Amino acid sequence: MHTVVGGRRGYDRSTMPIVRPEYLAFLQTARRAVLATIAPNGQPRQVPICFAIVDNGDGAIIYSPLDEKPKHGSDPHELARVRDLIVRPRVSLLADRWDEEWARLAWLRVEATASLVEPGDPEHDPAIVALRARYRQYRTQRLEVCPLIRLEPTRTVWWCGADRLAMPGG
Repeated sequence: MHTVVGGRRGYDRSTMPIVRPEYLAFLQTARRAVLATIAPNGQPRQVPICFAIVDNGDGAIIYSPLDEKPKHGSDPHELARVRDLIVRPRVSLLADRWDEEWARLAWLRVEATASLVEPGDPEHDPAIVALRARYRQYRTQRLEVCPLIRLEPTRTVWWCGADRLAMPGG
């Protein structure tokens, strides 16, 4: 959905929960998204992430594992994105769809409050199930011992290049 501002396409700047079905459908088609945090010096820091969505009954929550892919250091709590979100939990997640046919371009930005979910937390196991269902590579990783980044959406901003909502495959 887009709004028309001065005869041109604009952004849907309304405050909408991410549980909106068309936004969730778009996110479900994205294989990766870009997580943005704020570094201690105030600079934005972006990193591509894998993610899964779990609806716990109170709304959709997005989880990203601190997995076994190579990283600087062995302690996931020392990763820059983790240090950033502990100090400044307000983050942004951007998923997009690129197409040479520009009428099919679309993106969704999810503004969220981030936190860590440690192994043993009741949210941890359902999130791992969702991640393994989404990414076959996680079926052989020891996610049970890895913390997860938890994103609780607070606002969404949507844009698409066409008059119709850019639904999956649409």
